[in-house]
Amino acid sequence: MRAVVLAGMLSVVVAGCGGSKDKSTSDTTAAAAPAAADTTAAAAPAATGGQPIQKAVAPRTGTGTPIKVGVLSDCQGAFGTFDNQDLAGVVAAFSQFAGAKPKNPNKPRDGWTGGAIGNHPLKLVGVGCSNDQADTAIKETRRLMEQLNADVMIGPLSGDESIAVANYAKQHPDKTFVDGAAGAQDTTLKVQAPNFFRFNGDGAQWNAGLGDLAVNKLHWKTAAVISDDYSFGWTSTAGFIADFCAAGGQVTKRIFPPLNTTDYSSFAQQIPDNVDGYFVAVGGAGLIPFLKAYEQAKGPIDGKKFIGNLFWGTPGQFEQLGPRVAGAYVGGAGTAGDLDTPAAQDYANNIIGKWFKKIPPAGDPASQAASTFTYGYYVNTWGLVKGLEAVKGDISGGQKKLQEALAKVTLPAPYGEITLDQNRQAVLDVFYQQLYMKDGKLAVKTIASIPKVDQTFGGLFNASTPAPGRNFPKCEKKALPWQGKEQAVKVVG
Repeated sequence: MRAVVLAGMLSVVVAGCGGSKDKSTSDTTAAAAPAAADTTAAAAPAATGGQPIQKAVAPRTGTGTPIKVGVLSDCQGAFGTFDNQDLAGVVAAFSQFAGAKPKNPNKPRDGWTGGAIGNHPLKLVGVGCSNDQADTAIKETRRLMEQLNADVMIGPLSGDESIAVANYAKQHPDKTFVDGAAGAQDTTLKVQAPNFFRFNGDGAQWNAGLGDLAVNKLHWKTAAVISDDYSFGWTSTAGFIADFCAAGGQVTKRIFPPLNTTDYSSFAQQIPDNVDGYFVAVGGAGLIPFLKAYEQAKGPIDGKKFIGNLFWGTPGQFEQLGPRVAGAYVGGAGTAGDLDTPAAQDYANNIIGKWFKKIPPAGDPASQAASTFTYGYYVNTWGLVKGLEAVKGDISGGQKKLQEALAKVTLPAPYGEITLDQNRQAVLDVFYQQLYMKDGKLAVKTIASIPKVDQTFGGLFNASTPAPGRNFPKCEKKALPWQGKEQAVKVVG
């Protein structure tokens, strides 16, 4: 273990998550660190991710009324390749905290066996297959909740899906919903369903500090943004724009290719040359085609001119980006896989790495622990377990006691404590990272963290402000709570 990374006077953070066949299925059973990588000065670790996660509870069974669980994931569309990462987070949390175990350690989507809260066994009634489209997500939600009669649901993955599911939750107050990894702002800030809980950040939260980084460390004065044209992309871009403009930068161009675009050539040609850098929030299956289109239109990529959202550092995807992007900074989605704390390393090696031998398609489980998708589904499931434990598994009375308990849950999570605000939205530590070459391969180094970022983004966003979109937020200079208050972190590597 070594090393230590100092981030000069800038704020930090991370970004995050967000097709299209309407098919419904069920499944119930550079060689050294780049010059810009702050690796030269020693610093104390950030105060995040304290003690190791609790030891796995003993195997449990129960003879009482089952708690029927549905899980909604994306197995198709732009984010379909992250399906088993989603389920790995769910199954690992139930195994660690509720006495379950994976049904198949080589395929998380197969679910779990055993597990109970109090005397109430945890029964998986189904795993929904969505495709990042709201109508498909609702079709699968109805199947899980109305046909298979699930009591609680974990998911979804993507932004538009989560807004739709949160509105569905409002119509079904006697059921309880926790998010999966979806990061659209409206899901909690606008919809405010009292029975929908999100223990992961939204896309703006994940990008807190990246704009300050661009202005005060990279010395950008102007930038263009390129983003998927849907709720999560807008939220992710909103975080960067608000932060960059608050620090004194100017966004001169906003480009929004539709989600699931395959040919980005026309959008790459719109990218201006007369800016200092680019923020890219094209994610999932679109990221590699976008970068290829940029190279064809503009020539070789200069990593120092790019900041990417969470997809640039997501295990199972960033490896495909290759040396072309070395030097780029990325948002961390509330995760930092190389964080040198007992909790972070315990989570990777003794939880995700313990319960699974393989997480398809990428393989090695421990290296995928820091994925937005594995971690998001993990902390949301863990939050659900803690809520159920508070009521001893009793979900009678329209689940009101469970929902009251969930609103009070605090998680001593791997990358820092997570609490919920009045809209049942996570307040959490976020990170920013940098891509660099290590042993001939692209790697990710966490640079710094910003503690306790809330969804209002320092008061910029509330239930009355416009939703993030193509034209909001405006570019305005102002003070944000984290400007100049990043914390250096100690990393393994």
